[in-house]
Amino acid sequence: MEEETRVICITCPKGCALDVTREGATVLEIRGGGCKRGQEYVKAELADPRRMVATTVRIRGGLHPLLPVYTAAPFPKGRIADLLAELRTLELRVPVKMGEVVLKNALGTGIDILASRTMTRLKEKNGEM
Repeated sequence: MEEETRVICITCPKGCALDVTREGATVLEIRGGGCKRGQEYVKAELADPRRMVATTVRIRGGLHPLLPVYTAAPFPKGRIADLLAELRTLELRVPVKMGEVVLKNALGTGIDILASRTMTRLKEKNGEM
């Protein structure tokens, strides 16, 4: 049975609407959009939706109690809640450099979690640790 779906492309700020006719997992026709990237996005979105994930993890000894982190590549959308649960259990120690891998191969996906900023050791008022 054919099904009509409207997908908003997020590959650029234009946010083109594409109308998709599909039968089950098979895409029959894609209408609309402003470029080829939209058509590629729709096919990928319907087959295996992925998103970049940005969040924070706990860190000890730093200027702030949380360190911003992000996925090195788009992460499977259906597993984001599991990823966030895993990251809630993680606690890092300073120093951490921006771009450093803080969790390798998250949930066996092959996607690393990277630090979004450098976090150095917190210095006490008298200059000692």
